[in-house]
Amino acid sequence: MKLRVATYNIHKGVTGIRGRPRIADVRQALQAIDADIVFLQEVQDRNERLARHPDQPLGTQLNFLAGSAYQHSAYGMNAAYPHGHHGNAILSRHRIVTSSNHDISDHQLEKRGLLHAVTRCGRGRGREVHLICVHLGLIKRSRLRQGSYLADFVEREVPATAPLIIGGDFNDWQQRVHEILHARLGVAEVGAAAPAASPSPGLLDRLLAWRSDGRMPAGVARTFPSFAPWLTLDRIYVRGFRVLDTHVPQGLAWARCSDHAPLIAELEMLDETRAAPSGEGARAPAAG
Repeated sequence: MKLRVATYNIHKGVTGIRGRPRIADVRQALQAIDADIVFLQEVQDRNERLARHPDQPLGTQLNFLAGSAYQHSAYGMNAAYPHGHHGNAILSRHRIVTSSNHDISDHQLEKRGLLHAVTRCGRGRGREVHLICVHLGLIKRSRLRQGSYLADFVEREVPATAPLIIGGDFNDWQQRVHEILHARLGVAEVGAAAPAASPSPGLLDRLLAWRSDGRMPAGVARTFPSFAPWLTLDRIYVRGFRVLDTHVPQGLAWARCSDHAPLIAELEMLDETRAAPSGEGARAPAAG
């Protein structure tokens, strides 16, 4: 079974400086991406300050973004304030059977969360696929603790043989959290696992690797800032899937939607007998 998945930090559906609503642009972007499962960060599901703005849709952001394309969704509130709240969300064309949100904030100034959902993909009752949407902190120590919490959570809550997709804004351009997840969970980062990943990094990749002590895996997608992406903040990690392709849409139209560009991955679920709790399965060549 093949799935298209995407992760996208939508910056609360507003412009950065003036705070003008652009959630309609984000909805059009999601329609263009046409993913089966979408991991969203900074979904501002309530904002009373913009309630009467002519460009602000009626109802919640999540319901507006889901529209008729996504019958199933989950939302986890991370930060609440007098005029609203925002958090992570998952949109899915496959039935979500359960979801839970977990506070992974490291300090009061940055409210962060881990949204876990289980969906069933395939015919009949389908096969359980675990989905985790995260938005990690800006401070390196916070990210490391949150990355360790994420690894603990997966080891405790997700069966080793269950297909797993982790998507989100990791703020991990130095690859420290990447090392934790790869070593402890055996997950594969989709950009590095895709067949099209370049084995010879370019000059910018080499410079970034030098600044991060050589930890830059080849092929990891640059998604920030959207008008000229060069930082590898947004990631998708998988276990129990073959990565067929990855893509980061670019251009002025995408830059108008958010300060992040979306990361899209084409996946193929491995058979239960072939799925292993290591990322090596995602690197296997496609069947002829």
